[in-house]
Amino acid sequence: MSAPAGTATREAAEAHLRALVGRDDARLRDDQWRAIEALAVDRRRALVVQRTGWGKSAVYFVATLLLREAGAGPTVIVSPLLALMRNQIAAAERAGIRAATINSTNIGDWEPIQEQIAAGQIDVLLVSPERLNNPGFRDEVLPRLAATCGLLVVDEAHCISDWGHDFRPDYRRIRTLLDDLPDGIPVLATTATANARVTTDVETQLGSVGRDEVLVLRGSLDRESLRLGVVRLSTPEQRLAWLADHLAEQPGSGIVYCLTVAATQEVADYLRSRGHDVQAYSGQTETGERQALEQDLAAGRLKALVATSALGMGFDASLGFVVNLGAPSSPVAYYQQVGRAGRGLDARSEQATVVLLPATEDKDIWAYFASLAFPREEVVRETLAVLAEEGAPMSTAALETRVELNRSRLEVMLKVLDVDGAVRRVRGGWESTGAEWVYDADRYARVREAREREQAAMVSYLGTDECRMWFLRDQLDDPEAVRCGRCDNCGGLDLPTSVAADSVDGARERLSRPGVALSPRKMWPTGLDRVPNAESLGIAGLKGKVREQAAEGRVVARLTDLGYGGALRELFREGPDGPVDSAVPGPLVQAVMAVVKDWRPGVDDGQRIDAIVVAESVSRPTLTTDLADGLSRWLQIPVAGHWAVVDPDVPPGRGAVNSAQRVAAVARRCALRADPGALEGRSVLLVDDLVVTGWSLALAARAVLAAGAVAVHPLALATSG
Repeated sequence: MSAPAGTATREAAEAHLRALVGRDDARLRDDQWRAIEALAVDRRRALVVQRTGWGKSAVYFVATLLLREAGAGPTVIVSPLLALMRNQIAAAERAGIRAATINSTNIGDWEPIQEQIAAGQIDVLLVSPERLNNPGFRDEVLPRLAATCGLLVVDEAHCISDWGHDFRPDYRRIRTLLDDLPDGIPVLATTATANARVTTDVETQLGSVGRDEVLVLRGSLDRESLRLGVVRLSTPEQRLAWLADHLAEQPGSGIVYCLTVAATQEVADYLRSRGHDVQAYSGQTETGERQALEQDLAAGRLKALVATSALGMGFDASLGFVVNLGAPSSPVAYYQQVGRAGRGLDARSEQATVVLLPATEDKDIWAYFASLAFPREEVVRETLAVLAEEGAPMSTAALETRVELNRSRLEVMLKVLDVDGAVRRVRGGWESTGAEWVYDADRYARVREAREREQAAMVSYLGTDECRMWFLRDQLDDPEAVRCGRCDNCGGLDLPTSVAADSVDGARERLSRPGVALSPRKMWPTGLDRVPNAESLGIAGLKGKVREQAAEGRVVARLTDLGYGGALRELFREGPDGPVDSAVPGPLVQAVMAVVKDWRPGVDDGQRIDAIVVAESVSRPTLTTDLADGLSRWLQIPVAGHWAVVDPDVPPGRGAVNSAQRVAAVARRCALRADPGALEGRSVLLVDDLVVTGWSLALAARAVLAAGAVAVHPLALATSG
């Protein structure tokens, strides 16, 4: 008597699983089988919310093999990161699955891949979400994929939701793809980080009228191989010293997460000076180098990567630890980061260590990233008006010269407007659709309030005496959340909280070394000739390379730095009525002097500085004049000119988020004031307080050089980046 159809299908599914993982004893979990059955047998839509390492990829790969055997078309996987694609392709090939990817780095392969799909030679196609709104892909490739695919998979599906910790506008386009699928094409959405609100939102977007109810499978989010702990230390040098003292004690290889790119470089440099084999990793790391670093970490050739959250989704390796130097802004984001550790470990005999070292500056960094949220309504309306007035497609580069947003924020806003139907991406750029658009202030306010609640919850995590894994699972609305028995609060992890005095002294010495190189602007922003009143402002002819260029300058530190960053953030803080003005505090005076002594501006070129030009400030006039006057007395050189505010009606921050707009605003606001011949033949120290975009210094240097100076050396207290 033959086995029931369901039993035979499950046996076939488990045979595929064994080939995928390379183990003869591999068996599907019940929920894995339920998901596979829903997709490959019932042709339904399913949402799987399961912890990292549970085996979500096994579900869609096994379902793919079953569907292909039944004559279905290829599986299309929408995947957010190239690292994730690389890992998934490698896993697919182990099971004999023919996989390919279409993304921005392999445009030359698109046509042959499409030919292979048409010939039935591709089983799995991985697509980056950004491709979904590329005009050529959207209009030519996507309709064919929607009509012929056998399974659609949306990986990291929390990115669909406004409420998800990593919302991405490109993922909103998936809703259109879902609506275009023929009946009977199964859909799988997967994520490890979705609370109840996000789960409901994604479920709603997966469902549609007339279809079967979406199968939602939420499992326990416990990570049995993780031991969580928090070490609270009051100063940056104590935290850095603790990390250097105890990094070697952490099991295996792992990740040290930092909140900023600058911190990854600073921390990695210090750890290497203490003999640790580490490297820095961020979104600014070149693609080929990132791949090599990922491979070195996975193979254990590095003790750690000191990384931003760019090393997050998509990195699949068995790591022994994660240390966070600074807290992420939400427990959900933190849960995802710690999920990089403990994968592939046998929780009965192996444990991964997770340590959080919170810092007082964390909230400042959260506030900065929060300021990059969806733009104000008037900025959105201005953008729509410009597109409507143009009446033809505009590139992002052309559009950014007309609105006060930087390139990345403008791109994100346009993608949201595209999904909302107000604009459309076409060949040549963006165009207005003419459709009415409503600024959903209530929704943006709700999202902002949700983010603020998440930040408050993260602060609570730091101080809780409850089980830490329970706390994270509870934040993710895991109904099975219980005490883990493994964390520091449960007594399963004992973390040292003292730091050797000599280690603290060494870290303090490293952090107290002031001085960060300040590179001059090298290229003028595009489209300055299209800025209103460009001719009268004298900027219409500025394009290409900046010829009248300052030398490399110096600042004491970045605002985000671990050492002097705290003192500088306090100096530049905003009060209830605006910027707080004061003289330069003594410790920062000493730091400025140390920077100048070490830097010796102009000496190497035989052009010792012999004059000062001060960049005036309306918001902090005492600070800038105090700094310039003090340097004049110490160096015994005159203040020979001012980069003066001639139009105070132009606000200090006007255009700060957009290069072309910033150049125009600075050209309106400031001009060089100096006696005739006062700068002729001089090597000038150009003194400023805070460098945000660098364009004010670029225009000031241009004016000083035009007045006869032979060199310009910028010096400022801080830079924001």
